[in-house]
Amino acid sequence: MECSAMSPIFILGPTGCGKSAVAVELARLLGRAEIVSADAYQVYRALPVLTAAPSQAEMNGVPHHLIGTLDVRENNDAATHARRAQTCIDDIIARGSIPIVTGGSGLYVKFISHGISPAPPSDPSLRAELQALPAEEAVRRLQELDPEGAAATNLQNPRYVIRNLEIVLTGGKPLSYWRNNWQPQAAGPGFHLTREVAELDSRIVRRAEFMLANGAIDEVAALPDELSSTAAKTLGLSLIREYLAGARTRAELTAALALATRQYAKRQRTWLRREPWATPLACCQSAAADILSTLKSARFLN
Repeated sequence: MECSAMSPIFILGPTGCGKSAVAVELARLLGRAEIVSADAYQVYRALPVLTAAPSQAEMNGVPHHLIGTLDVRENNDAATHARRAQTCIDDIIARGSIPIVTGGSGLYVKFISHGISPAPPSDPSLRAELQALPAEEAVRRLQELDPEGAAATNLQNPRYVIRNLEIVLTGGKPLSYWRNNWQPQAAGPGFHLTREVAELDSRIVRRAEFMLANGAIDEVAALPDELSSTAAKTLGLSLIREYLAGARTRAELTAALALATRQYAKRQRTWLRREPWATPLACCQSAAADILSTLKSARFLN
């Protein structure tokens, strides 16, 4: 909490926890704040329902940035998003307002809060070569080259395994080297909103049902065949395409979407537990007021 009032405030949490509503309420309590999204997929304008992007009514008159700004054929990545977010943050500060960054996409948040990783960028030819490997072979190679880094990697997620193996091969150093050379202090105070797992799971099930009943299927049906590699990874998109192709019933789709979202939320909770700079806070009716009180106590606000 040693940052000045010209630093962003970070409101983080797993999908479905209610962080967007808390961020809006905090902005209204502050009276001079704007919200910058750190969500990897809400940036796509064609998928507002499937990505649970806040509606104009939910924004409640608070300016939002990096929501619904890209075509689904445009790529997005954590570094690019962080640069765009920093431009928004600088502009908000120049207007005399306070930036509130909110989202649950781990690497996107990390690049905004702690700067873009010094690790080497992706090498398309090497990436293609590694993606052609059997999953177990990629895991074996990472374990041989960087046992410590492999132990800290989710080896069940091929995307993480491939990226970490690419970093080790391209950079010639273990993953710990790049982590240790990352900006150690966050750009501003952070809060990690929590809910009981059973409560969060229930909210996720209701949200899956709401999405499918309120336009998510039509959104996916209207998409072009060719999507950017980022947009194609939108949670639930492939499941809905399977449903549209007749491979799933509506009930199976609902159950699969809720399960995939719960699994994603579990991974987000795991990541957030490794981010001690973000203060855990129960997501309740008074969460925004509690954050405001904490910021005032820490003399973050004038």
